[in-house]
Amino acid sequence: MPSPDTPPSWGALFAAFGKIGLASFGGPAAQIAVMHRELVDTRGWLADKAFLGALSFCMLLPGPEAMQLATYTGWMKRGLAGGLLAGLLFVLPGAVVIGALALLYLEWGNVPLVQQAFFGIKALVVAIVVQALVRLSGKALEGRAAHVLAIAAFLAIFAFGLPFPLIVLTAGLWGYFLGAQTEAQSPLPGPAPHWGRSLGALCLWAVLWQLPVLAIWLSGDRFLFELARFFSLLAGLSFGGAYALLAWMTQVVVQDFSWLTADQMIDALGLAETTPGPLILVTQFVGMLAAALRDGPLYGVAAGALVLWVTFVPSFAFIFTFAPHVERLLHQPRLAAALRAITAAVVGVIASLAIWFTLHVIFDVVVETGVLPMPDPSTLQLRALLLILCAFVLIFALKVRLFPALALMALAGIAFGANTIPAIV
Repeated sequence: MPSPDTPPSWGALFAAFGKIGLASFGGPAAQIAVMHRELVDTRGWLADKAFLGALSFCMLLPGPEAMQLATYTGWMKRGLAGGLLAGLLFVLPGAVVIGALALLYLEWGNVPLVQQAFFGIKALVVAIVVQALVRLSGKALEGRAAHVLAIAAFLAIFAFGLPFPLIVLTAGLWGYFLGAQTEAQSPLPGPAPHWGRSLGALCLWAVLWQLPVLAIWLSGDRFLFELARFFSLLAGLSFGGAYALLAWMTQVVVQDFSWLTADQMIDALGLAETTPGPLILVTQFVGMLAAALRDGPLYGVAAGALVLWVTFVPSFAFIFTFAPHVERLLHQPRLAAALRAITAAVVGVIASLAIWFTLHVIFDVVVETGVLPMPDPSTLQLRALLLILCAFVLIFALKVRLFPALALMALAGIAFGANTIPAIV
C-alpha cells in the first residue's frame, strides 16, 4: 500500500473515483462509507485523521458534502485537475441516469401501471424522509437551544412560509454570535496561506458560474432565466443536505411558480433515490421536467444541463478557494458553533418536509390556503396509509436496503392498484 504522501497516477485516480461514482448510492452516509473504504482502507491514500478532517471541512460548506469530499481528496492528491476529475466522476454517472429517467418519465409517467408503481414509491419517500429526520435529529439536537432552534425553524417555514435562506442565515448568525464557545485556541504552526490568491480564484469561479445565466438573460428566455436564478440561489445556500433543500424547493417550484405539481415533485425525489451520485441531482430532474412540459424534450435537456451547471460549479468554487485554509478554518470555534446552529434549524425544516409529503400522499386533495396546507378529509386514502405502514416496516423494522425497498414498494403499489382500496368518504 502506498504512503498517503505519494501522489497516485492519473489512471489510478480515474479508476478509484470512477468506481466511487458508480457505487455512490444511498445518500451521503453510504457514499462517505464507500469513499472511506476505497481511499483509506483499500488504497491507503488518506489516513483516518486526514479523511475525517476533510469531511468536517466539507460539512461546513453549502452543497453536497460527499461530492465535495471527493473533490477535496482529488485536490489533495493531484491539485486542481485532480479535484476536477474526482468531482466530475462523482456527479456525472448519476446525472446521465437522472437525465434518462426524466425523459422516460415524460413518456411513460401517465401510464396507469407506472402511476401505481410510483404510488408505492411515494409511500417509501415518506419513510425515507422520516428516517433522515430521525438520524439528523439524534446528532444535531443536543441541549435546549438546539431544540428551540429546530422548533422555530419548523414554524418559520411550515406555518409562516419564511424562505429557507433567511432561516439558515438567522440560525448561522445566532450560532456565530451567541452560541460559540470562545476559549483561546492554540495557534497552528507554520505561515498562514495567502488569502489574496484564494479570493482571486473565488472571483474567477463566480464569473464562470454565472456566465450562462447572463447569456440566458441577454437571450430573453424568461423561464430559463428564472430557473437558473432560483437554482443558483439554492446552490449557494444548500446547507443541511438535499432533504432540507426539498422543503424550500417544493415551496418555490410547486406553490410559488407552479412549475410542477406536488405529485411530480414527490416522483422526482423517488427517482433521484434510485440513482448514484448526490441526492441534490433531484434539481436536474425538476429543471428538465419543468422545461420539457413547456417546450418539449430538447428544451428539457438544455434546462437540465443549465441546472447541473449552476448547482455544482459553486461546490468546486468553495473547495478550490478554501482548501488551502482548511486546518485554520476548522480551528475557529465560532464557525463550528454557526454550523451546529444551522444543523439544528435544518432538523425543523426536514420535519416540515416530512409532514408536507405525508399529507400529499395520503390525501387526494390538499389545498394550499395561505401558507398551511389544508387536506380535504373526504379524500383520505386507506391504501396510502397501508402502503406507508409497509414502507415504515421495511425501513425501520426490517432495515431493508434502498434498492430492494424501492422494488418491493413499487410492486406493492401495483398490487394494490389504482382502485383496489377506495378513498375513505
